[in-house]
Amino acid sequence: MNILDLLLHTDQFLSQTSTAMGPWIYVVLFLIVFCETGLVVTPFLPGDSLLFALGAMTTLQEGALDIGLLSFLLFIAALLGDNLNYMVGRKLGESLFMNENSRIFKKRHLISAQAFYEKWGVRAIVLARFIPIVRTFVPFVAGIGKMQYQKFFSFSVLGAVAWIQIFLWAGRIFGNIPAVKTNFHIVIFGVIGISVLPIVIGFWKIRKSHQI
Repeated sequence: MNILDLLLHTDQFLSQTSTAMGPWIYVVLFLIVFCETGLVVTPFLPGDSLLFALGAMTTLQEGALDIGLLSFLLFIAALLGDNLNYMVGRKLGESLFMNENSRIFKKRHLISAQAFYEKWGVRAIVLARFIPIVRTFVPFVAGIGKMQYQKFFSFSVLGAVAWIQIFLWAGRIFGNIPAVKTNFHIVIFGVIGISVLPIVIGFWKIRKSHQI
């Protein structure tokens, strides 16, 4: 299964994996969220679509995932990931992105996160949670900028709570509506599209400003 298939058929993947792994599925989900938010080399992992699909799965009668346990574990995973990213940025900084041809540390992602951080300041720690790729790099940028850790941690907690709860409960409330369930891949694509829209607008504004 490639990345696009995983994103658009997250519900099927989770259903099969949950059946096969049993309680160990919680460990896998913890690691996915931790890596997606905490490692600058894995921004491609599903985030929003994963949480939405998980919320939908909590309403199943057989083998349902527990929304309370998911909320707690994924909050911890998101919080730990954010803080690891911050610490790596603080210690290693921009040195990881010195190679323009690097396939792993893409400088354009760092530049996008820096622009987002400069525009929104500390609020970026919360807002970035809802934007794929940017949410992986903004904590790193905050670390590079030596943002006061207590302030970063407070906004990191707020962002993690908001992100996890909004998408889990959106999936729980809307994920099993017949029309949504039948067209789940379209809904997931819409979720991804709305999440990525701020990045597209940001790039468009930057490109426009350079043309003036």
